[in-house]
Amino acid sequence: MARPTYKRILLKLSGEVFGGKQKYGIDLEVLAVIAAEIKSVRALGVGVAVVVGGGNIFRGVAGAVQGIDRATGDYMGMLATVINSLALQDALERAGVASRVQTAIEMRSIAEPFIRRRAIRHMEKGRVVILAAGTGNPYFSTDTTAALRAAELDADVILKATKVDGVYDKDPVHFPDAKKYKNITHMTMIQKRLRVMDSTAASLCMENKIPIIVFDLTKRGNIRRAVEGKEVGTLVEVGKE
Repeated sequence: MARPTYKRILLKLSGEVFGGKQKYGIDLEVLAVIAAEIKSVRALGVGVAVVVGGGNIFRGVAGAVQGIDRATGDYMGMLATVINSLALQDALERAGVASRVQTAIEMRSIAEPFIRRRAIRHMEKGRVVILAAGTGNPYFSTDTTAALRAAELDADVILKATKVDGVYDKDPVHFPDAKKYKNITHMTMIQKRLRVMDSTAASLCMENKIPIIVFDLTKRGNIRRAVEGKEVGTLVEVGKE
């Protein structure tokens, strides 16, 4: 069995991934695949924390554009992440993987409040920790949540699962000549305004020396390959800026 390069990871999943081809709602088949991928990583003895977005149900920024108060929209988006987190927990339990949902907004009837030491203890016991409701504050994205929680939980790396196979200098969907980066630094990502993470999240990762691997989730086995240190997607790391 291959030895993992990373002992503790934070997996960032966008809400759109949960929607499958339709990009909205929850596709149970997609959830089952994600659960199986996470199970294969847990089999390596790797500690796993997951931050889930809510864009498949509601996105605060989009709501603000349509006339909803921005803070209210963001809180609605946080609640959407809780729905996705519970769905992922159910899929993991069906796959035989123990998990706990922790939320930044207390809702004790359905999840634990986020407590750093408890989350770490869950991972030490082999449970997957699903972190919901963002940071609990409006105006912060789930990317920022991922960066913050990765620092708090001493994660070795952030695995940002997308539908694109890495970081490009421009949108590969609209520009056939887009160049893919194999490696890039946090500072370059910020300076070039590459749409990988927002600047707050990227800065947090840079300051705490947390590498980010951006990869295509739709290719089976990519999460495990990334954990094993194999070349997958784009590695964003601290360099001599």
